[in-house]
Amino acid sequence: QRSMSYKVLEGNVGYLRIDSIPDQEVLSQLGGFLVTHVWRQLMGSSALVLDLRHCTGGHVSSIPYLVSYLHPGGTVLHVDTIYNRPSNTTTELWTLPQVLGERYSADKDMVVLTSGHTRGVAEDIVYILKQMGRAIVVGERTKGSALELQKLRIGHSDFFLTLPVSRSLGPLGGGIQTWEGSGVLPCVGTPAEQALEKALGILTLRRALPQIIQRLEEALKNYYTLVSRVPALLHLLANMDFSAIVSEEDLVAKLNADLQAVSEDPRLLVRAIMPRENSPKPEPGANEQLGTLPAVPEDEAARQALVKSEFQVSVLHGNVGY
Repeated sequence: QRSMSYKVLEGNVGYLRIDSIPDQEVLSQLGGFLVTHVWRQLMGSSALVLDLRHCTGGHVSSIPYLVSYLHPGGTVLHVDTIYNRPSNTTTELWTLPQVLGERYSADKDMVVLTSGHTRGVAEDIVYILKQMGRAIVVGERTKGSALELQKLRIGHSDFFLTLPVSRSLGPLGGGIQTWEGSGVLPCVGTPAEQALEKALGILTLRRALPQIIQRLEEALKNYYTLVSRVPALLHLLANMDFSAIVSEEDLVAKLNADLQAVSEDPRLLVRAIMPRENSPKPEPGANEQLGTLPAVPEDEAARQALVKSEFQVSVLHGNVGY
C-alpha cells in the first residue's frame, strides 16, 4: 500500500500507480499475492495506464519482472545491458520465459505517465516500453538520473561524494545514447498534473478507431465514384497501423496522406468536425441545405449584380474571349 495502488477507471481503463519498485527477491516473495490481489483486478480492463510520475527509486533486478508482464509470451526479449564500473562487468536483462498469472494482452493499449520526478529504474522501464512500441508515454521529460548511485567517503573527512556507478547501455535504442543525463522524452508532452486526463482522452480516441474505420469503409463502398480504386482503399484501411496515433490531428493527417496516395485523388479528404457549442443559429427562412444557390431575384439590376458576382467576362487582345 505504501508503494502502489490500483483501480479500474471509467471506460474500463485499468490504472496502476507505482511509487517505489522493490527488488526481484521481494517481488518473488510477494509474486502470488500481487497477482491475486492486484494484477487480476486489472486483467479484464480494455486498456492500462501505468503511473510512474512519483516513482523515484527501484532496483535493476526488478526490470525484467515488470516488463515481462507487458511482453507477449512465447518469446524472450533482450531489453537492456547494465554496465557496472567498480566490477567492470556487464549484465544482460531479458524478459522472463514464464510469469505467474497472465500477461497483459499486447492487443490492448497502454499509456505510461511520467513527470520530471520520474527517475532511475523507473526511467529505464519507461524507456524500454517506449522503444518496444508497447506504450504511449504521456507527461513530462523524466529526470535523466542514474540506475545506481554509490556514496563514497572522501579520505578520512566528513565529506562524501555520490556518483553513478552503473549505467544502461540500452540495446533497444540501437547502441545510441540512452535516457541517462537527458531523460526520456514523452510521446505526448503535457504538465504532469494533467497527464492522466490527457491519457484518458488518447485512449478514448483509440477505442473509437474501429468504428471510425468501419464508417470510412462503408462510405467508400457506397459513395466513392472511382469504383475501381475502392478495393485497394479498403485493403489499406484494413491493414493500416494506428499504433502512433495519439490525437485527432494525427489520425486525420495519416488517413489523408495514405488514402490520397493509394487513390491518387487529392479530392478524397477526411476531416474532423468538432461540435460548436456557440455556433450561430440559421436565420428564419434561410436555406437549410448547404451549397445551394440563393433565389434568383426578380429585379434586373439585382440579377446583373448576381451574375457579375459569379462571372467575369471580357474580350482579350487578339479577339480572344475570356
